[in-house]
Formats: sequence, C-alpha cells, structure tokens
Amino acid sequence: MADEKKQVYDLVVRGKAKLISGAVQAALDAGEDPNELLNTMISAMDEVGEKFKNGEIFVPEMLVAARAMKKGVEVLKPHLASGTAGAAGKVIIGTVAGDLHDIGKNLVAMMLESAGFEVIDLGVDVPKEKFVETYEANPDTKIICCSALLTTTMPSLKDTVALLNESPFRSKIKVMVGGAPITQEFADEIGADAYTEDAASCAQRAKELVGVA
Repeated sequence: MADEKKQVYDLVVRGKAKLISGAVQAALDAGEDPNELLNTMISAMDEVGEKFKNGEIFVPEMLVAARAMKKGVEVLKPHLASGTAGAAGKVIIGTVAGDLHDIGKNLVAMMLESAGFEVIDLGVDVPKEKFVETYEANPDTKIICCSALLTTTMPSLKDTVALLNESPFRSKIKVMVGGAPITQEFADEIGADAYTEDAASCAQRAKELVGVA
C-alpha cells in the first residue's frame, strides 16, 4: 500500500477526524485513484468492526472511526464516479414508533455508509407507514433496517415488520432488525430476513444480503 493510502487507512482506524481530510486530499494530489481510496477506507472500517467484535475496542472508538471515515468521504465525493459512494445500494433505516433511542441506529447508519451504502435515515419514533412510504419514494432501496431499543417497543417493531411483509414490494427488499432487546429468535418469529447484534455485524450482513460482501 502506498504511503498516502496507508496514512488514510491508519487515520480511519485511529479515528483521527481532524487529520483525515488533509490526508485524503494529499493522496488525491499524489495521484491516488478516488475509488481505491474509498475502498481503502472501507477496509479500514472492516478492521475497526473486527476489533469491536473481538472486544478490543468499544462503541466510542467505533463512532470516532466512522466519523473520520465520513469526513474522508466528503473530500472524495466530488472525485468519485456518481453513485460510487452509495455503490452497494440504498438502505432505509429508522427507530420504530414509540422509541426515541438513536445512538445505536446512528452508529449502524454510519457503518452502512462506511460499507458503501447510501443511507436514508428516518430518525426515531418512525410510524410503520413511513417505512413503506419512503420505500415507495425510493423503489431502488435494497434493505430496510428497523431498530427497537426497549422491550416496550418490541411490539411496534413486530407491527412494522408485519406491514412490510404484507407490502407488494416485499420480495424486492431485505428486512433487517436490531436493538438491545432483540434476539435472533424474535427476528425469526416476526418474519425479518436478518438480525445482527451490533453495528459492525450489521454492515457485513447487509453486504452479504445484497451480494457485495
């Protein structure tokens, strides 16, 4: 790996958001390919995800790495072939109705962006109909991610997935669920396609679901 690329990689892994923009610009000035730089940053986030799964780092470190990646992508965006930054496809994400938790969802959204997805973030307390309406406005969406962080909002998650499962576009999308009280058993029971227990796994699973892993 060339020095400029290696520096970009290291800065993402270390979450150095203040330094990344300059490093990405320096790499571009040195003639590095923008798409390769994007892939370098995605690889760096893969390493961060692995470290998180292995318990070597925790949520704060993962958040700062994702923020650094975001800053780097902002510098790259004008240089990328249109669509490359969201080359893996579109994802709709939101926390279900009645639930106001957003840290986990935001982290998942950042990890999905880091993995090359274009993310439409609906925020928190999202009515189930809003997921459907957003899909209808963005019919090229590949995955809908719903999160519930409270045991009291698990029924809301169940209702949201039920509505998606009844939708005419159901065969065109994958439904992913997550959140502290959610289990694989619950995901199976409500008819979701996938469940992951943390943000790093979510990005990896999403790539597998759309065939870009």
